[in-house]
Amino acid sequence: MLDGMIILWGILTLLSLIFVIWDLIKVTPEAGIMKLAWALVVLYTGPLGLFLYLITCREPMPGTHEKFIEPLWKQAVGSEMHCLAGDVTGILVAAIFLSLHSFSTWWEVVIEYGAGFLFGLFIFQALFMRKMMGGTYLKALKTSIYPEWLSMNMIMGGMIPVMVIWGHYDPISKDPSSLHFWGKMSLATIVGGLAAFPINRWLVKHGLKHGMMTVRKMRHRK
Repeated sequence: MLDGMIILWGILTLLSLIFVIWDLIKVTPEAGIMKLAWALVVLYTGPLGLFLYLITCREPMPGTHEKFIEPLWKQAVGSEMHCLAGDVTGILVAAIFLSLHSFSTWWEVVIEYGAGFLFGLFIFQALFMRKMMGGTYLKALKTSIYPEWLSMNMIMGGMIPVMVIWGHYDPISKDPSSLHFWGKMSLATIVGGLAAFPINRWLVKHGLKHGMMTVRKMRHRK
């Protein structure tokens, strides 16, 4: 039964990802880094990620995106998507690496935490957001450390119990070639995202993180 549920979830995830990628290219005027973040989050969370995209980011009618994403809770979702995409990508890379080696559960948690934090901070925050956060990589890095650390802790606080418990009762889920591995990581990402929403709302409200943006293509006059 579990195999069937995971296969169905995988099919729905693929369909959700195809729609979101098409929509981000053709419809919704979101910033490039946020488009990448949404694509990754939907890849990790499937139809739940698609539902969240539809109610918080997708432009409902032409010219309405700015107003649509204005509420604080939607800005907080945008902030979290950016963080979730970077952190979970780092965690996934670490989990795949760990599957090839023998470590204790707690060492696995430490390595995955470090990989998620470093990838989210150095790549998704400091590198991809350097223009928005002062124009230099170093300045963006300094600005990002505190909010990224807070958000990452909440994400891992939600993900760790899911990964540890599922991994304990379903050893095959530690193998990246198994669908059980991707089912485990998807559920862990969803729980981590729920756990991190309150802190991201607080960070956006106090100007420590950005939310969603609107970037429209400039039309050249003839």
